[in-house]
Amino acid sequence: MTSSAQEMLRLEGVSKRFPGVKALSGIDLSIRKGEVHALLGENGAGKSTLMKILGGIYQADEGRIFIEGGERQFAGYGDAIAAGIGIIFQEFSLVPYLNAVENIFLGRYLRNRFGLMDKAAMKRSAQALFDELGVQIDLGVPICRLSVAQQQFVEIGKALSLDAKLLVLDEPTATLTPNEAGHLFRIMRELRARGVAMIFISHHLDEIFEVCDRISVLRDGANAGHAEVGATDVDALVEMMVGRRIEHSFPSKPQPAPRGRKVLEVPEIQLAKGGPVNSFDLHEGEILGFAGLVGSGRTELALGMMGADRVHRKTVLRNGQPVRLNDPTQALANGIGLLPESRKVEGLITDFTIRFNISMNNLGSHKRAGLVSQRSEKQSATELSKRVGVKAPGIETRVATLSGGNQQKVVIARWLGHDCEVLIFDEPTRGIDVGAKAEIYGLMRELTRQGKSIVMISSELPEIVGMCDRVAVFSGGAIVATLEGDAINSGDIMRHATSSGGLQ
Repeated sequence: MTSSAQEMLRLEGVSKRFPGVKALSGIDLSIRKGEVHALLGENGAGKSTLMKILGGIYQADEGRIFIEGGERQFAGYGDAIAAGIGIIFQEFSLVPYLNAVENIFLGRYLRNRFGLMDKAAMKRSAQALFDELGVQIDLGVPICRLSVAQQQFVEIGKALSLDAKLLVLDEPTATLTPNEAGHLFRIMRELRARGVAMIFISHHLDEIFEVCDRISVLRDGANAGHAEVGATDVDALVEMMVGRRIEHSFPSKPQPAPRGRKVLEVPEIQLAKGGPVNSFDLHEGEILGFAGLVGSGRTELALGMMGADRVHRKTVLRNGQPVRLNDPTQALANGIGLLPESRKVEGLITDFTIRFNISMNNLGSHKRAGLVSQRSEKQSATELSKRVGVKAPGIETRVATLSGGNQQKVVIARWLGHDCEVLIFDEPTRGIDVGAKAEIYGLMRELTRQGKSIVMISSELPEIVGMCDRVAVFSGGAIVATLEGDAINSGDIMRHATSSGGLQ
């Protein structure tokens, strides 16, 4: 049992109910001073609800919160901050058109002896914070002009400026490069050495073993287990998270066979004048991977091909015939659909229903005598929702209430409603738990069995290796290799992705 002298946080019997749902049931959690504690669980397991209770955004229906041995009650986020708790949410809470200094001191500006805002003192204080973290931030530019990693470090600096004793980091590496994630881990270790306690939420289980000390797992809103990092492994954690063993995350690949017809050919595409000229093709029923370091040009090439971004020049053939793709509408008319990397921002209207999100680009197919037939629309949305396995009470459920995996399935259902033959999946499992990943992988392979063809853009080497029939490897904006068969392995992919000219 952890002594109160060592303990930063203790939760006892925390429960929370929402209309028709018990989100948390009797959660117990103990966080020691100077430790990194992993909080794991599938989407919908209760992690976010628990952190919002810890941050004073929600109030628990039952249970007690102790900070350094003293019982506390938080009526709002301000109370949590006053108690030394800083939460760095997955979706940043920074004001994009203010600079780093203004964001750090927003609402609590330092003032001089005349009562005026002391910009010089705030700048010195912010610079000292970033020097301590070992990061370089341009203090004069708006946050929106900083990289995602720099914004992440501004969030950490903001929390530390509040003298946070307990930091909650929610999926902090989701949009970071491996180098940036490594720097974040170094900062976390330094904070741990200073006695700062951290709760680390991540779907990347390898990160847990790299940076964490202990682990707590939630399943269906309840405690599913606790473990010391050195006394467990990935299989045991997955079993705790999903209540079963996932022996095969990736469905088996089809046996090598003569390739089907070419459904998409891009004999040339040049994104910018003077840049590399690339080419690729996609065959019926295959999954073609786009692999490479972040910034290597994978997404840019796909978006340029389908007309979402302007390019210097390109030639595109669908089923052997030249097509004009100047915008995504033309791509859709030619049977090409995109599942964007940011599904919540670009792929869905989360405040609307499943039915609306599935039907919104395809209402014309449900017109009868010039009017949209709600009966036809509902029937189609229901069938498509069932086809991709969306788990929800019904098609009138708001998409915002769904887990990440089910939201992704709604996007897939929409493009199936258009009968898209070519689907571009950009980071299809980002922010999705291990159980839902296996479902998405199975659905992708089933789509290829039905004759669909998929381009999968992914930063996760295991899913590139496990899912793809061929892999185009990018470095420095160019496709430097196309791999297949036994050549699809992590070593060969990284060797090409880090070849001369690759963006580091």
